[in-house]
Amino acid sequence: MIKKYLEIGQIVSTHGIKGEVRLNPWCDGPEFVKKFKTLYRDDKGQASFKVVSCRPHGNVAVVKLEGVDTVEQAKALKNTVLYMKRSDVNLPKGKWFISELIDCRVVDADDDTVEYGVITDVDSGLANDVWYIKTDDGAEVLIPAIKDVVINCDVENNRVHIRPLRGLFDED
Repeated sequence: MIKKYLEIGQIVSTHGIKGEVRLNPWCDGPEFVKKFKTLYRDDKGQASFKVVSCRPHGNVAVVKLEGVDTVEQAKALKNTVLYMKRSDVNLPKGKWFISELIDCRVVDADDDTVEYGVITDVDSGLANDVWYIKTDDGAEVLIPAIKDVVINCDVENNRVHIRPLRGLFDED
């Protein structure tokens, strides 16, 4: 399902004494966070922060938010999840946000009546993404998110069409 606002990361601590925060990115990394001029405090976009500056610092982003000028104000934001507006990102064709893939129904690319289950998680720390599929009987199957397997992602309609590798869903 396409979401208007997506989680970008969580504030994990302060940085320095001028109100900067350390944001643990839940996206491609700290470089990705630099693209945004506004971040949001909720998934509805009702409370926003103007980004004054942002820079990578190891595996986190050091972010200066407008109106957060002291270490005390920054401390008060610890554990806050920040959101980005999806329309602020131009994704290349064939790319999706992980949070939009979660809960998508996985169906056979050649027979739409064959359903394999639901995407419950994505592991992107490998050579290619691996999708965790929970079948209707509760089993978990891991599929490689490669072009030979993933034929079409229709996140707007909450469906992903795959052509599974032999043996992935076959019963023994």
